[in-house]
Amino acid sequence: MSTKVEVVTEKHKTPWIKQWTLHTIEIPEAQAELIADKISTALDKEHKHSWYVDFKNDQFHYIIFSNKFFKVERGNKEQYAQATQYGISLGIPDYQLTFSPEI
Repeated sequence: MSTKVEVVTEKHKTPWIKQWTLHTIEIPEAQAELIADKISTALDKEHKHSWYVDFKNDQFHYIIFSNKFFKVERGNKEQYAQATQYGISLGIPDYQLTFSPEI
């Protein structure tokens, strides 16, 4: 478990917060979908179009937006593209949607 903090800049386009915080944790595989669903309903509702959360293992990448999540098969570029397009449609800047099969 670890935490990283980054000061928000104008580039982030999130002036309502002062910092980005990245928590790295482990989730049991058997609970991954349940946790993804719970996170999707718990994201900030006031700024719901500005956030996503993601976590992954060797087989799947869970990309979570407010009230919706994608369970992407790692290596499936089409599924990654769908998640990326959805994030862009919400107004999330494309440079923040940096998930891909290679990462």
